[in-house]
Amino acid sequence: MTGVVGRVLAIDPGSRRVGVAVSDPSATIAQPLSVIAASPEATLVQRLAALAREEEASELVVGLPRRLDGSLGPEAQAARSLADELRRATGLAVTLVDERLTSAAAERALLSGGVSRARRRQLSDQVAATMILQSFLDSVRLRKARG
Repeated sequence: MTGVVGRVLAIDPGSRRVGVAVSDPSATIAQPLSVIAASPEATLVQRLAALAREEEASELVVGLPRRLDGSLGPEAQAARSLADELRRATGLAVTLVDERLTSAAAERALLSGGVSRARRRQLSDQVAATMILQSFLDSVRLRKARG
């Protein structure tokens, strides 16, 4: 994990949609950016790499979907492959971050905010990416504070 200087782009991979969030330039606060279609899979890495360039990202974070018991399933292997491909395509540092329960937490947050079901479907992936990114930024800040 790097010291994080500049914007960080977070990716919450999914089979249908990929949530994307970005930090502010000081890498302090995460904000939702967009949701992109996971298909066609053949161009996903190129589309994400282009988005990282547009946002002037200095680092990428990819959500690693562990099972509740901590084990890794096929979704986690797909996330690892995506992270490796993004590292090669962008030349940026790519960190995998445990994303257990972020989708459920995003759904609960939107539900408690009174967001309609159709709108929740549109927003939940980018809200999950924002939660993944904020947890990463907070952990980096905490690590720095501890020296």
